[in-house]
Amino acid sequence: MTTDDTPRAADARPVSVRPHGSPSDLAAVWAAITGMYQAYTTGDRERIDSFLDPEASVWDSATPGLLRGKAELDRVRDARPALDAAAGRSALTAYDCVIDVFGTIAVARYWLRVDFPAPDPTAPRPPELVRNTAILRHDNDNDRWLIVHLHEDVQPGGQAAT
Repeated sequence: MTTDDTPRAADARPVSVRPHGSPSDLAAVWAAITGMYQAYTTGDRERIDSFLDPEASVWDSATPGLLRGKAELDRVRDARPALDAAAGRSALTAYDCVIDVFGTIAVARYWLRVDFPAPDPTAPRPPELVRNTAILRHDNDNDRWLIVHLHEDVQPGGQAAT
């Protein structure tokens, strides 16, 4: 994160702190994470779910308890207020990713910036900065990475560590 809280390029290649994982594995893990957020911005729940293991657990930033599996995640999703289509969807930018691959398991740590739509231009909502950790498993049958756990941690006041 730069000093003015502007994220680095979202398409920057992820780095690894350990000498495990090929560049193609790192890229595929990052593509699964960013693909999930791209699907979120279009409201495509089926595509979002295609990046999640059906039994994935989630520490959702807006939910106090651990969500276990698709049924619990869907229950939380369905309880959220409907979005005003005219206001638009939030913009999501994932960046500063560090990924480590241990065989068929990957651990990704990254920032997510959430820019909310401004239904009232005179009172824009500041962006939200979220620290995330995702654990993924390689699905050998389909040669893809699936998120098995996602932990979201909203930073107070939208501040990221530098």
